[in-house]
Formats: sequence, C-alpha cells, structure tokens
Amino acid sequence: MAKSSASFACQACGAVHSKWSGRCDACGGWNTIVEEGVGPPLGGDGRKRARGRQFALEDLKTDDEHPPRRATGIGEFDRVCGGGVVPGSALLVGGDPGIGKSTLILQAMAAYAKAGGRAVYISGEEAMAQVRLRAARMELAEAPVALGSATCVEDILATLEAGPPPGIVAIDSILTIWTSALEAAPGTIAQVRTASFDLVRYAKSTGAAVILVGHVTKDGQIAGPKAVEHLVDAVLYFEGERGHHFRLLRAVKNRFGPTDEIGVFEMTGKGLAEVPNPSALFLGDRSSLSPGTAVFAGIEGTRPLLMEIQALVAATGYGTPRRAVVGWDTGRLAMILAVLDARGGLGLSGHDVYLNVAGGLRIGEPAADLAAAAALISSIHGRALPKDSVFFGEISLSGDIRPAPQAELRLREAAKLGFSRAIVPAGTKMDGGGMRLSEVVDIAELLTLIGHPRAVPGRARMES
Repeated sequence: MAKSSASFACQACGAVHSKWSGRCDACGGWNTIVEEGVGPPLGGDGRKRARGRQFALEDLKTDDEHPPRRATGIGEFDRVCGGGVVPGSALLVGGDPGIGKSTLILQAMAAYAKAGGRAVYISGEEAMAQVRLRAARMELAEAPVALGSATCVEDILATLEAGPPPGIVAIDSILTIWTSALEAAPGTIAQVRTASFDLVRYAKSTGAAVILVGHVTKDGQIAGPKAVEHLVDAVLYFEGERGHHFRLLRAVKNRFGPTDEIGVFEMTGKGLAEVPNPSALFLGDRSSLSPGTAVFAGIEGTRPLLMEIQALVAATGYGTPRRAVVGWDTGRLAMILAVLDARGGLGLSGHDVYLNVAGGLRIGEPAADLAAAAALISSIHGRALPKDSVFFGEISLSGDIRPAPQAELRLREAAKLGFSRAIVPAGTKMDGGGMRLSEVVDIAELLTLIGHPRAVPGRARMES
C-alpha cells in the first residue's frame, strides 16, 4: 500500500511548500506554514488507478425553465446581482472593515423576509444582542428574520437542515467559520476554504442562496484563499471612502448577470439608503465656474453615470514635477500628459499635475481620456469650461480621438440632467434628445474648441 504524502501550506497566502520552514518564501510570513495531509498518488508511476463511476453526457439543449430570481427588495442590491439572487447560488460580498457590509446584508435579509421569504442570518462576529441593537437602530426589529450566532460549520448546516428550507442564508463572516475536520485555527487558509466549500455544496444541493461576507486585505483583495472566489457564483465588492457618505456595491464576477455593474447607496443614521440618481450625487454643486473641471459621461456596467473630473496644473517647486491622482489610473494620466505635450505642444512636463475624480469614485474606462485632457487644458489655460457641456472619448498615442461604446446612452443621461452640449469623437450620433454635438478628431481640434492660445487658428471656439 502506498504511503500517504504530506504537503505544507502557508495559512497566510496559500503557497505550498515541500517541507516545513519557519518563514514562507512567498509572502514572508513567520510561523504560517502548516502541514496538510494529501492522499496517495494514483496512476502516476504505473500503479493501479482507482476505478470511477460512469456518468451520462448530454448536449447543450435544454427545456428546463430558468428558476425565478429571489428579489431581496433592495433595488440597488438586486441590480448588481443581475435582477435578484439566483436559487442555489453562492455570493461573496467583500469590503473594508466598518464599511457597512453587515448593515447592507441585514437590510437585504429584512426586506426579503418582509416580502414573504424565509431569511436566515448567521452572525459569527457579533452576539445576537448586538445584531438586535443594530436592527432596532435601523427600524428592522419587526422583520421576520431567523437570527443565529455560530461559528462551527457543522452546527450551522445541522441547524439549517433541521428546519424548513430557507430562501437566503447569510453568513457574517466567512473568516470566523471553522470546521472540526481541521486542526487549523479559524480564519486560516485551510479553514476558510473548507468551510466555504461545505456551504457552497449546501446551496447547490438544497436550492438555498448563500451569501458569504468577507473582509479585504490592505491590497484591496478579499482575505482568504483565492479558491473561495472560484467556488462562489458571484463576487461583490462593497466600496467607499470613510470621508464620503456614499457607498458602491460593485460586481467583479457574476455567472448569472453582468459584471462591473454598480449599486449606489448613501450611509444614513438608519442604515443604507438607495440613491436613485447617482449622477446628481457625484456631480454635486457645480455653481462655480472654476478652471480645471470637466464633466465625464461614463458607463458603469449597464448604468450611465456622470461625474466631475478636476485637474490642477501648477508650476513645480522641486526638481522633479509631481503627479498626484485620485480615482484614476496613474499610468493613464502619464500617457495623456505625454500626448498633450507631443501632439499639442502644451509643455506640461515641467508642471505639477493633480487630478481628482469628485466624490471619491474610481474610473476604469478609457473613455474618460477626453474629459481628463479637457480639464488639464482648462487648468493650464485658466479658462473655465461651459457648465452645460460633457465630454467622453478615448485618446490614442497619435493624438486622435477614438469613439466610445454606448454613446447614445451616455448622451441621454446627460440630457436628462440638463446638459445641452457634448464634446464627442467624430462619428458619434444621437437620435433626438436635444443635445448639440461638437465632434473632435484629434487633440488639435480639442485645443481649438476650448480656445487654448496654442490652438490652430481659423476654427470656431466653444461658446461660453
């Protein structure tokens, strides 16, 4: 009989080592390597392979109807999930400590229970009295949510299987759940992976939707092994800055809906309130006409979103100019500055440049290039852009302005909020809506439109 082999896994990063050592070579953690048993290898050296059980292979056609989604009643949460929670699915919700994950999940469970569904909330971090205090503060104490406090996954599964099948089960948080099958401490890689697998298997076998709550590390990744994100059907990040009152729920993985979808919430004294018009929230009060601000018509998932990009270009006081970016990619800003210098002759290489996306939102799409360039040109020229104008378009290294997808959706959102003019790439069309489109082909035309002194003469300038 072949001997069982053993491997040594780091409980901090999941790296596997052939032998034990005091320090993990992958992450540098001390005393994090634990021995994990591995079954004997089969078939690799000519030994007899265990005989498996045959299963039927089928084609892709199906007559089965899709199961109806379970709407929680929180519109922004259901939007990010793709229209509601899918029966038998597993969701992982991650975010910084104190950002409002438990508040969001408790509100969703209460809304689902009030609509007639059976919701079970298992808290592993807080006592039941603490959860009840939060529910009372949020005026949710009368919601028929089944509440429990446990950390052993075997106890949780035994409790769930003993009662009527729940519609949605929330586990807060997965980092506190442990299994008696392992000797590792709760929160380690092995414990989180095993407990998550047991809960996902329960969801698939019973049809209950399971929501797992997790924390993120200082790098912004969900704590625990990456295998947990592969096990679940959807991964949602709950984001927000402590100094801002709004929160974003963003889908980065969703097997049953669109990714990069966002839901916007506002933190209030009674919990999280849905924001029906996020564009108005991110634009804020734009009564002042200050140079260096431009409104970008963006797309987040399937939702059009208007946001303000602020730029400040100042003479440098040091030998090396400073570049500070908040809410945008630093490499993208460096590329735009290089194009403005090479194709527009602005001479920004000797200036300090500061770029900020108002409200703490983070932009990831290249269509924001044109708005960022307009804000930079406005700042260095000292001339404010018209308040009724929006910008979107991608800038190439040649200085050309490339079109952005879903242009009409962006323009309709801008028209709904009272904007009357859009500076867009050439070829952009819009049916109705009352928007005036100013098409630009390259950086030279953008400079002319804004009225920069280095603009090509003889072209019409933007109306003030």
